[in-house]
Amino acid sequence: MASSRSSSHVGLNSSFYGSTAFIPVNGSGALADPVLRTKILLMGMRRSGKTSIQEVLFHALPPKQTFYLEMTTRVSRHTYDTVIPLEIWDCPGTATLDTLEAPLSQFSTLVFVIDIQDFYQQPISKLADSVATAYQENPGMHLEVFVHKADALSDEYKIENFRLIQQRVTDELIDISPEYEQIPIEFHLTSIYDHSLHEAFSRVLHKLTPSLPYLEDLLNVFCANSQASKAFLFDTSSRLYVATDASPVDPPTHSLCSDYLQMLNSFGPLYRSTSASVPRHQQVASSTVTSPAPSEPTSPRPVAHAIPPSAGSTHSPLPPLPEDIPSLNSSQSPTVMSPSVSTVVSPKSGTPTPSTILRMKNLFYPSASASLSPNASGAGTTVTYHLVTPRLALLAVLPTAIFETRRGLVEYNVVFFREGVQEICEVEEEARKVG
Repeated sequence: MASSRSSSHVGLNSSFYGSTAFIPVNGSGALADPVLRTKILLMGMRRSGKTSIQEVLFHALPPKQTFYLEMTTRVSRHTYDTVIPLEIWDCPGTATLDTLEAPLSQFSTLVFVIDIQDFYQQPISKLADSVATAYQENPGMHLEVFVHKADALSDEYKIENFRLIQQRVTDELIDISPEYEQIPIEFHLTSIYDHSLHEAFSRVLHKLTPSLPYLEDLLNVFCANSQASKAFLFDTSSRLYVATDASPVDPPTHSLCSDYLQMLNSFGPLYRSTSASVPRHQQVASSTVTSPAPSEPTSPRPVAHAIPPSAGSTHSPLPPLPEDIPSLNSSQSPTVMSPSVSTVVSPKSGTPTPSTILRMKNLFYPSASASLSPNASGAGTTVTYHLVTPRLALLAVLPTAIFETRRGLVEYNVVFFREGVQEICEVEEEARKVG
């Protein structure tokens, strides 16, 4: 299965809602991107797994289908929107930093991929030259090394080869210049067949996120007030965790939350709300234009029974019609609050404005939970899922007894956590607008 990679257009992957967008091309043939993107260089030798990493993470390609990917012959640029907008440059094995048609000052991170089964001399020499060049032209660039395809070796040989590669890279840099010994380089053992790749790239993303301290503070407050043992803020499509609380990341807990998110992404589109049918959409659209006055009597409308939508549903249930919302007199607050949406009501008519109703249709935040090893005494662990933005979701691990007895408190804390994350994302989005 060959992947389509072209420098003339770049696809924005958003598989959680099944939508794809393309960046237009301006008159000079360059990409006209409306946002300022953080650029990542993905380099390595031929067949080291660079394109497989990019396709598995950001295009949800099953790992077994990476065997059919075509070899990269030219630099291809891929964009992806998460907590920050990214632009990933997938370079062929013959490319070097000197042959790039862009200054290194534009890039924030260099990710160099080394095949753990390969002969190390050539890739280590190329890595050392790339590190020396990057350090001279852009000292602030983050340097990451993915020792890839680690699943092919046993644990003993895997750790041994991993340490050998680190030592040989250090020796190679010292041979070039003694000052290069102090260059900070992060090494990661990765594989597309387990969660090591997602965890490694998540750590790369953390260094590029200016708002990371604020997201971590929100997660710490949520865990403390909800008695959660661990919480992650995941990107729903790539399953990269963009932030977590202060407690150490336990690989089994991370794998559990990642698998649960993958399950919701896989089975969510199979379910939809019956209230999201075409006639229902038309009815709400017409009511927003000609809503009845408060003095006019309205006939009772039958209530449609809807199937509870799942986390990955492609259709959002519509808000109540204006006649379903109680009228407010001038002495009451003009805002009606609910656990997931806030409806602005006109003090004069007591009904939402048309723009408010259209905005309400998009404010749908699904949630889910799963108990692990439940029993009669309530012991065990529960994993919860709460959508925070169209791209981000909160996954938390709580004791089952706490979740069953204080579920309302947990969901109440989620509302304020969601508002905080949305404000941070809005500030980040506004700061990155071009022009």
